[in-house]
Amino acid sequence: MNRRQQHGMTLIELMVALAIGAFLMIGAITVFMQSRTTFRVTESLARLQENARFALEVMEPDVRMAHYWGLTPRTYLIVGRAAPNEGAGIGTHTCGNNWNLNLNEAVEGTNNTYSWACAAFGTAAAGSDTLIVRRAGEDAITGAGALTANTLYIQSTRSQLGQLFAGATVPSGYTTATSETHRLVVNGYYVDTTSSVPGMPSLRRKVLGAGGAITDEEVIVGVEDMQVQFGIDTDVPGTPVAPNPNRGAIDRYVNMDAAIIDPTDAAFNPNAEILAVRIWLLLRAERFEAGLIDPTDYEYADRDFGTFTDGIRRVLVSKTIYIRNARPPL
Repeated sequence: MNRRQQHGMTLIELMVALAIGAFLMIGAITVFMQSRTTFRVTESLARLQENARFALEVMEPDVRMAHYWGLTPRTYLIVGRAAPNEGAGIGTHTCGNNWNLNLNEAVEGTNNTYSWACAAFGTAAAGSDTLIVRRAGEDAITGAGALTANTLYIQSTRSQLGQLFAGATVPSGYTTATSETHRLVVNGYYVDTTSSVPGMPSLRRKVLGAGGAITDEEVIVGVEDMQVQFGIDTDVPGTPVAPNPNRGAIDRYVNMDAAIIDPTDAAFNPNAEILAVRIWLLLRAERFEAGLIDPTDYEYADRDFGTFTDGIRRVLVSKTIYIRNARPPL
């Protein structure tokens, strides 16, 4: 009677099987780690781009509506406006003398510095620009009791001078049939090194609110620099024909401290009209990424950060916003 021979795996076969299994396991882990890294990079970029879009979507409609005063078509038709070098006008002036009332400069700001009298939320980012937008609210205010004490409003009309006023009573001489009441909107944008997220910078704004109070709002976390330039037209006002065929077109972009648009400078050009605002925002991610190498030279506007070697992912975005109601103040 023949015995049935029993067969098993030899040591060599077992070692080969272990080697193949280990190879497959290493491959699977490598693919998993690469996929995880790709997911994190994609998520980080998507978050930065989403934050950038949000920041620009907040600023764009505000900037686009600069110089809008309701029914009053031009700035010089509004009584009560006041420049910083004039006596204090109506309302409070927390951020500087006539900071709220300087309607002649519906868009203005500071270049590479924060110089407003009102303190920043934490510490204003060194070298970042500021931007102030002044305008009337889009919707007219109607109804009894709709106005608030001490709040700044613009009473506008097509047939007579407009009027800046504070309080719950419309100035005498205006009727609801021929005039409208709009809230005065003043927003000052700047970058702060702190935010609601520890260790992160933020884009913030000073907002003129009810009762004339200035409040500080966080627009978005992660913005570590903002640069702004104005697109100006320097042609003499008038019919856009020779010798001024380009009236209404941007001649150049300048920094906000350019003498040509500074009314207090001897080189000020009263014909200069701001037609557009170009904004750059530099955003950073929250997390450090091991092994990240970013060769980008972050040079834009009048800033040059060079390259960053801190392992933090960054995105630079820019947008040019044309002012819908652009016109010289005078």
